Amino acid sequence: MDKKSNRYKAMLFTFISLYLIVIIFPFIWVFLTSFKPTQEIFGEGAFRLISENPTIENYANVLQNGILQSMWNSFVVAGITSIYVVMVATLAAYAITRFKFRGKNLLLGIILAVSMFPQMIIVGPIYNLFMNLNLTNSYFVVLPYSTITLPVAVFILVTHFNKIPIALEEAATIDGATSMQILSKIVFRLAAPGIFTTAIIVFITAWNEFLLTVTLNTNKAYHTVPVAISFLRTQFTILWGDVTAATVIVTIPTLIIVLLFQKQIVSGLTSGAVKE
Repeated sequence: MDKKSNRYKAMLFTFISLYLIVIIFPFIWVFLTSFKPTQEIFGEGAFRLISENPTIENYANVLQNGILQSMWNSFVVAGITSIYVVMVATLAAYAITRFKFRGKNLLLGIILAVSMFPQMIIVGPIYNLFMNLNLTNSYFVVLPYSTITLPVAVFILVTHFNKIPIALEEAATIDGATSMQILSKIVFRLAAPGIFTTAIIVFITAWNEFLLTVTLNTNKAYHTVPVAISFLRTQFTILWGDVTAATVIVTIPTLIIVLLFQKQIVSGLTSGAVKE
Protein backbone atom coordinates (compact mmCIF):
# COMPACT_ATOMS: atom_id res chain seq x y z
CA MET A 1 0.00 0.00 0.00
CA ASP A 2 2.85 2.35 0.89
CA LYS A 3 4.65 1.54 -2.36
CA LYS A 4 1.53 2.37 -4.37
CA SER A 5 1.07 5.58 -2.42
CA ASN A 6 4.69 6.63 -2.95
CA ARG A 7 4.46 5.76 -6.64
CA TYR A 8 1.28 7.82 -6.95
CA LYS A 9 2.90 10.78 -5.19
CA ALA A 10 5.97 10.53 -7.42
CA MET A 11 3.82 10.49 -10.58
CA LEU A 12 1.75 13.40 -9.32
CA PHE A 13 4.88 15.39 -8.44
CA THR A 14 6.38 14.67 -11.87
CA PHE A 15 3.20 15.72 -13.66
CA ILE A 16 2.88 18.96 -11.67
CA SER A 17 6.57 19.75 -12.22
CA LEU A 18 6.26 19.25 -15.99
CA TYR A 19 3.08 21.31 -16.06
CA LEU A 20 4.75 24.18 -14.20
CA ILE A 21 7.75 24.05 -16.54
CA VAL A 22 5.43 24.32 -19.56
CA ILE A 23 3.57 27.25 -17.97
CA ILE A 24 6.65 29.14 -16.77
CA PHE A 25 8.89 28.50 -19.79
CA PRO A 26 7.42 31.30 -22.01
CA PHE A 27 8.12 33.87 -19.28
CA ILE A 28 11.68 32.54 -18.87
CA TRP A 29 12.19 32.66 -22.65
CA VAL A 30 10.97 36.28 -22.82
CA PHE A 31 13.26 37.27 -19.95
CA LEU A 32 16.32 35.64 -21.53
CA THR A 33 15.48 37.01 -24.99
CA SER A 34 15.39 40.55 -23.59
CA PHE A 35 19.16 40.31 -23.08
CA LYS A 36 19.91 39.09 -26.62
CA PRO A 37 21.16 41.38 -29.38
CA THR A 38 19.01 41.50 -32.49
CA GLN A 39 21.29 39.23 -34.53
CA GLU A 40 20.87 36.44 -31.96
CA ILE A 41 17.09 36.64 -31.83
CA PHE A 42 16.91 35.47 -35.45
CA GLY A 43 19.07 33.10 -37.48
CA GLU A 44 21.12 30.20 -36.19
CA GLY A 45 21.18 31.41 -32.58
CA ALA A 46 17.44 31.90 -32.35
CA PHE A 47 16.91 28.73 -30.29
CA ARG A 48 19.91 29.29 -28.03
CA LEU A 49 18.69 29.70 -24.47
CA ILE A 50 21.55 31.83 -23.15
CA SER A 51 22.94 34.66 -25.25
CA GLU A 52 26.62 34.51 -26.22
CA ASN A 53 26.82 38.32 -26.09
CA PRO A 54 24.26 39.50 -23.52
CA THR A 55 23.34 43.17 -23.66
CA ILE A 56 21.08 45.66 -21.90
CA GLU A 57 20.64 47.71 -25.05
CA ASN A 58 17.02 46.59 -25.39
CA TYR A 59 16.21 47.96 -21.93
CA ALA A 60 17.96 51.23 -22.74
CA ASN A 61 15.93 51.56 -25.94
CA VAL A 62 12.53 51.06 -24.28
CA LEU A 63 13.42 53.46 -21.46
CA GLN A 64 14.32 56.09 -24.05
CA ASN A 65 11.06 55.44 -25.89
CA GLY A 66 9.06 56.45 -22.81
CA ILE A 67 7.98 53.13 -21.33
CA LEU A 68 8.05 54.68 -17.84
CA GLN A 69 5.52 57.33 -18.93
CA SER A 70 3.32 54.57 -20.30
CA MET A 71 3.59 52.72 -16.98
CA TRP A 72 2.54 55.88 -15.15
CA ASN A 73 -0.45 56.24 -17.47
CA SER A 74 -1.40 52.63 -16.77
CA PHE A 75 -1.10 53.19 -13.01
CA VAL A 76 -3.32 56.26 -13.18
CA VAL A 77 -5.93 54.67 -15.42
CA ALA A 78 -6.01 51.34 -13.59
CA GLY A 79 -6.00 53.00 -10.16
CA ILE A 80 -8.87 55.38 -10.91
CA THR A 81 -10.84 52.60 -12.56
CA SER A 82 -10.37 50.33 -9.55
CA ILE A 83 -11.57 52.99 -7.11
CA TYR A 84 -14.73 54.08 -8.86
CA VAL A 85 -15.72 50.66 -10.21
CA VAL A 86 -15.38 49.02 -6.79
CA MET A 87 -17.42 51.82 -5.18
CA VAL A 88 -20.23 51.50 -7.72
CA ALA A 89 -20.09 47.69 -7.75
CA THR A 90 -20.19 47.50 -3.94
CA LEU A 91 -23.32 49.64 -3.66
CA ALA A 92 -24.98 47.89 -6.62
CA ALA A 93 -24.21 44.41 -5.27
CA TYR A 94 -25.48 45.32 -1.81
CA ALA A 95 -28.74 46.67 -3.25
CA ILE A 96 -29.23 43.53 -5.35
CA THR A 97 -28.66 41.18 -2.40
CA ARG A 98 -30.67 43.09 0.22
CA PHE A 99 -33.57 44.72 -1.59
CA LYS A 100 -36.53 42.68 -2.80
CA PHE A 101 -37.78 43.60 -6.25
CA ARG A 102 -39.07 41.88 -9.36
CA GLY A 103 -36.60 40.81 -11.99
CA LYS A 104 -33.60 40.53 -9.66
CA ASN A 105 -32.30 37.37 -11.33
CA LEU A 106 -32.96 38.87 -14.75
CA LEU A 107 -30.96 41.95 -13.76
CA LEU A 108 -28.03 39.79 -12.68
CA GLY A 109 -28.22 37.91 -15.96
CA ILE A 110 -28.20 41.15 -17.95
CA ILE A 111 -25.20 42.46 -15.96
CA LEU A 112 -23.27 39.29 -16.66
CA ALA A 113 -24.32 39.27 -20.33
CA VAL A 114 -22.99 42.81 -20.79
CA SER A 115 -19.49 41.59 -19.92
CA MET A 116 -19.71 39.10 -22.80
CA PHE A 117 -20.28 41.72 -25.49
CA PRO A 118 -17.31 41.98 -27.90
CA GLN A 119 -15.48 45.26 -27.42
CA MET A 120 -15.56 45.91 -31.16
CA ILE A 121 -19.32 46.45 -30.89
CA ILE A 122 -19.06 49.31 -28.38
CA VAL A 123 -15.83 50.99 -29.52
CA GLY A 124 -17.51 52.85 -32.40
CA PRO A 125 -20.29 54.53 -30.38
CA ILE A 126 -17.89 55.32 -27.52
CA TYR A 127 -15.42 56.89 -29.96
CA ASN A 128 -18.13 59.08 -31.50
CA LEU A 129 -19.29 60.16 -28.05
CA PHE A 130 -15.75 61.03 -26.93
CA MET A 131 -15.12 62.99 -30.13
CA ASN A 132 -18.30 65.03 -29.63
CA LEU A 133 -17.38 65.75 -25.99
CA ASN A 134 -13.69 66.43 -26.79
CA LEU A 135 -12.59 63.77 -24.31
CA THR A 136 -10.13 61.91 -26.54
CA ASN A 137 -6.45 61.88 -25.58
CA SER A 138 -7.15 62.16 -21.87
CA TYR A 139 -7.52 60.07 -18.74
CA PHE A 140 -11.29 60.07 -19.26
CA VAL A 141 -10.72 56.73 -20.97
CA VAL A 142 -11.38 55.27 -17.51
CA LEU A 143 -15.11 55.89 -18.03
CA PRO A 144 -15.66 53.27 -20.77
CA TYR A 145 -13.43 50.87 -18.83
CA SER A 146 -16.49 50.18 -16.71
CA THR A 147 -17.97 48.21 -19.60
CA ILE A 148 -15.34 45.49 -19.14
CA THR A 149 -14.82 45.66 -15.37
CA LEU A 150 -18.09 46.64 -13.68
CA PRO A 151 -20.21 43.58 -14.60
CA VAL A 152 -17.63 41.12 -13.27
CA ALA A 153 -17.08 43.23 -10.15
CA VAL A 154 -20.81 43.28 -9.37
CA PHE A 155 -21.13 39.54 -9.94
CA ILE A 156 -18.22 38.74 -7.58
CA LEU A 157 -19.47 41.06 -4.83
CA VAL A 158 -23.03 39.73 -5.02
CA THR A 159 -21.62 36.33 -4.07
CA HIS A 160 -19.85 37.78 -1.03
CA PHE A 161 -22.80 39.86 0.19
CA ASN A 162 -25.07 36.82 -0.07
CA LYS A 163 -22.82 35.05 2.40
CA ILE A 164 -23.22 37.74 5.09
CA PRO A 165 -26.17 36.84 7.37
CA ILE A 166 -28.97 39.39 7.29
CA ALA A 167 -29.51 38.66 11.01
CA LEU A 168 -26.40 40.70 11.82
CA GLU A 169 -27.88 43.76 10.13
CA GLU A 170 -31.25 43.24 11.79
CA ALA A 171 -29.58 42.99 15.20
CA ALA A 172 -27.64 46.20 14.53
CA THR A 173 -30.86 47.95 13.51
CA ILE A 174 -32.54 46.89 16.75
CA ASP A 175 -29.55 48.31 18.66
CA GLY A 176 -30.12 51.67 16.98
CA ALA A 177 -27.45 51.61 14.28
CA THR A 178 -28.10 53.73 11.20
CA SER A 179 -27.93 52.39 7.66
CA MET A 180 -24.52 53.97 7.08
CA GLN A 181 -23.18 52.51 10.32
CA ILE A 182 -24.41 49.06 9.35
CA LEU A 183 -22.75 49.36 5.96
CA SER A 184 -19.43 50.74 7.19
CA LYS A 185 -19.00 48.80 10.45
CA ILE A 186 -20.58 45.44 9.63
CA VAL A 187 -21.24 44.74 5.96
CA PHE A 188 -18.17 46.29 4.38
CA ARG A 189 -15.83 44.87 7.01
CA LEU A 190 -17.16 41.35 6.60
CA ALA A 191 -17.03 41.67 2.81
CA ALA A 192 -13.53 43.23 2.86
CA PRO A 193 -11.76 40.16 1.36
CA GLY A 194 -14.17 40.11 -1.56
CA ILE A 195 -13.93 43.88 -2.10
CA PHE A 196 -10.14 43.72 -1.98
CA THR A 197 -10.01 40.84 -4.45
CA THR A 198 -12.41 42.63 -6.77
CA ALA A 199 -10.20 45.73 -6.70
CA ILE A 200 -7.14 43.67 -7.65
CA ILE A 201 -8.97 41.95 -10.51
CA VAL A 202 -10.30 45.28 -11.80
CA PHE A 203 -6.83 46.82 -11.56
CA ILE A 204 -5.18 44.03 -13.56
CA THR A 205 -7.97 44.05 -16.16
CA ALA A 206 -7.64 47.81 -16.63
CA TRP A 207 -3.84 47.52 -16.72
CA ASN A 208 -4.03 45.04 -19.61
CA GLU A 209 -6.77 46.80 -21.61
CA PHE A 210 -5.74 47.66 -25.17
CA LEU A 211 -8.55 48.32 -27.63
CA LEU A 212 -10.27 51.28 -25.93
CA THR A 213 -7.01 53.07 -25.19
CA VAL A 214 -5.52 52.66 -28.66
CA THR A 215 -8.78 53.94 -30.16
CA LEU A 216 -9.50 56.88 -27.85
CA ASN A 217 -5.96 57.99 -27.01
CA THR A 218 -3.96 58.37 -30.21
CA ASN A 219 -1.54 60.79 -28.57
CA LYS A 220 1.62 58.97 -27.43
CA ALA A 221 1.62 60.96 -24.17
CA TYR A 222 -1.49 59.04 -23.04
CA HIS A 223 -0.53 55.58 -24.25
CA THR A 224 -0.78 52.85 -21.65
CA VAL A 225 1.60 49.90 -21.41
CA PRO A 226 -0.11 47.49 -23.88
CA VAL A 227 -0.42 50.24 -26.49
CA ALA A 228 3.17 51.40 -26.02
CA ILE A 229 4.47 47.85 -26.50
CA SER A 230 2.40 47.41 -29.67
CA PHE A 231 4.18 50.44 -31.21
CA LEU A 232 7.66 49.00 -30.69
CA ARG A 233 8.16 48.36 -34.38
CA THR A 234 9.45 49.94 -37.55
CA GLN A 235 7.78 50.08 -40.93
CA PHE A 236 8.80 46.54 -41.85
CA THR A 237 9.89 44.75 -38.66
CA ILE A 238 8.87 44.25 -35.06
CA LEU A 239 11.58 45.13 -32.53
CA TRP A 240 11.39 41.85 -30.65
CA GLY A 241 14.31 42.70 -28.37
CA ASP A 242 12.60 45.91 -27.26
CA VAL A 243 9.26 44.14 -26.95
CA THR A 244 10.66 41.47 -24.63
CA ALA A 245 12.50 44.05 -22.54
CA ALA A 246 9.36 46.17 -22.21
CA THR A 247 7.34 43.06 -21.32
CA VAL A 248 9.73 42.25 -18.48
CA ILE A 249 9.61 45.83 -17.15
CA VAL A 250 5.83 46.17 -17.19
CA THR A 251 5.23 42.70 -15.75
CA ILE A 252 7.15 43.52 -12.57
CA PRO A 253 4.44 45.78 -10.96
CA THR A 254 1.59 43.30 -11.46
CA LEU A 255 3.82 40.42 -10.37
CA ILE A 256 4.70 42.25 -7.16
CA ILE A 257 1.01 42.99 -6.48
CA VAL A 258 0.05 39.33 -6.93
CA LEU A 259 2.93 38.06 -4.78
CA LEU A 260 2.26 40.55 -1.98
CA PHE A 261 -1.48 39.99 -1.86
CA GLN A 262 -1.82 36.38 -3.01
CA LYS A 263 -3.28 35.25 0.33
CA GLN A 264 -5.90 38.00 0.27
CA ILE A 265 -6.74 37.24 -3.36
CA VAL A 266 -7.21 33.52 -2.70
CA SER A 267 -9.19 34.27 0.46
CA GLY A 268 -11.42 36.69 -1.40
CA LEU A 269 -12.07 34.28 -4.27
CA THR A 270 -12.89 31.33 -2.00
CA SER A 271 -14.65 32.97 0.94
CA GLY A 272 -17.83 33.46 -1.04
CA ALA A 273 -17.77 30.05 -2.65
CA VAL A 274 -19.79 28.27 0.03
CA LYS A 275 -22.86 29.75 1.68
CA GLU A 276 -23.05 28.82 5.33
